[in-house]
Formats: sequence, structure tokens, C-alpha cells
Amino acid sequence: MRNSKSERAGYWFILPWLIGLLLFTIGPMLFSLLLAFSKWDIITGVQSIEWVGLDNFKTMFHDELFYQSLKVTFIFALVSVPLYQVASLLIALLLNMRNRGMKFFRLIYFMPSVIPAVAASMMWIMIFNPEYGILNRALAFFGVQGPAWLQDPSYALGALIVMGLWGVGNTIIIYLSGLQGVPEELYEAANLDGAGPFQRFFNITLPMISPTVFFNVIMGIIGGFQYFTQAFVMTNGGPLNSTLFYNLYLYNKAFTDFEMGYASALSWVLFIIILAFTLLVIRSSSMWVYYQGDNEKD
Repeated sequence: MRNSKSERAGYWFILPWLIGLLLFTIGPMLFSLLLAFSKWDIITGVQSIEWVGLDNFKTMFHDELFYQSLKVTFIFALVSVPLYQVASLLIALLLNMRNRGMKFFRLIYFMPSVIPAVAASMMWIMIFNPEYGILNRALAFFGVQGPAWLQDPSYALGALIVMGLWGVGNTIIIYLSGLQGVPEELYEAANLDGAGPFQRFFNITLPMISPTVFFNVIMGIIGGFQYFTQAFVMTNGGPLNSTLFYNLYLYNKAFTDFEMGYASALSWVLFIIILAFTLLVIRSSSMWVYYQGDNEKD
């Protein structure tokens, strides 16, 4: 028998969250869906919204910058997501070792992830400076002439990808949490069977932390396709649109060109792209994600 009084209390507790979801998530999404089929300059009132049907989506097929922003974003996501996951997991494996002072190193690796993105971007602008930047000075010490980095279309996107390695602290902590949840008995049994480090990693560690890998990959895909702040602060899409990320192009259309209708259409295309990749990973998870309760259910 249901306890109606307890249910009512539960609904009252989640009411603020429901109101926030409606006002700040569902409401704006529905409004942007309406704008995707409309024309609005955002400066005038909502009474000036003009219905244009599918014109905004048709415009994308003839918009070169739309294709360029898609290209840049896809390259960034396809390179950065696996790179950051591998780097984070390797560092987490090192930080999971039981050595003295390990807590200090965990703190050091995590600290960059809590620095505001704008502050970190300003710091990296100085690091990548071709004249007095610490990176090119370090390369010059070894007799290597460093490139212009953010001023060179051939290196700008790669520089942003490399910079991202510095801020993977959150991902490292999540992997570290997953590693510490692997039962020690499994490693002890593997050692008795004569399994080496690589065998233990691929047959025990990786399957046991596969749910953690799954979560981090999903979050990495979402974050990769929504990359914005660093590109906005450091390059603003340049040079020659080599770092014109999709979110940056969307922002420019909305708040620089004041084409809110077209920007809303762009946002829904991005939503569909992220949803498609997320669902692809979710559908494939049954082949590589292992949950401890699966065998018990079988």
C-alpha cells in the first residue's frame, strides 16, 4: 500500500528542481525550437519574430562557414576524446600506486581542472607566444625553432588539443575512483596464476573499470562537441577559421550577427549530432562494458 503522505512530501522536495528544469531547460529548448523555424534579430521584441519555415536549415547547405565549423569540431572531437581518455587513464594508473607522497601528486594533477577556463586560456596564450613564450624558449634550448602556434593555421588547432591535456584532472579523478573499486582479490588470484602486468590490465583492470570508461567517453564526446571558451578567448576562430568551432560559430551568429533564428537552427543540428554519437556509444556498450551484476542475473 502506497504511503500518499510520503509521496506528497517527496514531490514537494523535488518541486524546486522541477520548476528549474521547466524554466531554465525545457522552456528555453522549446523556444529555441520555435526560433529555428523563424527569423529574429534578438534586438527587437518577440513580436518581430517572423516565421520562415525550413529556410534556416536550407541556408546551412550553402554556408561554407557551417561546413568549416563542423570540420574543425569533428577533428577536435575525434582526436581529443580518445587522446584525453588514454592520457587520463595512464596518469590515474600511476596515481593509484601506493607510494609516499601520492596524495600530493593527485592534488597537483587535479588543480588545473578547477582553474577558470578564461584564466587558464590567458596563461596558455603566453605559453604559446612565438616570441617570448616558455614553450618556444624550451624548444630553442634544444635547437628547435618553434612555430607561431596560435597564429599559424597549421598549428592552432593542434595547440588547443595539446592545451586540453593540461586540464584532464576531473577525468583522472573519476578513473582513479574506478581503479580503487577493483577488488584486490582479483589481482592476487591473477598473480598466483602467473599473469603479467599487461595481462592483469587487459583482463582485470580494463573490464572492471569499463563502466567508468563508458561514462568518461560519453562526457568527453559531449564536451568535445561543445568546445567554446578556450577558442573564443585565445583565437576567436582564427587564424583563417582554423579554430572556428561549431559552438563559436553559433555564438557569432546569435550575438554578433544577431541572427538568432539561424543560430537556433544550428543549435538543434548540434543537439542531434551529439545525441547520435551518444546513442551510438550507448548501443555499443553491451559489447564492451562489464557490470558485476550481469553474471548474477544470468
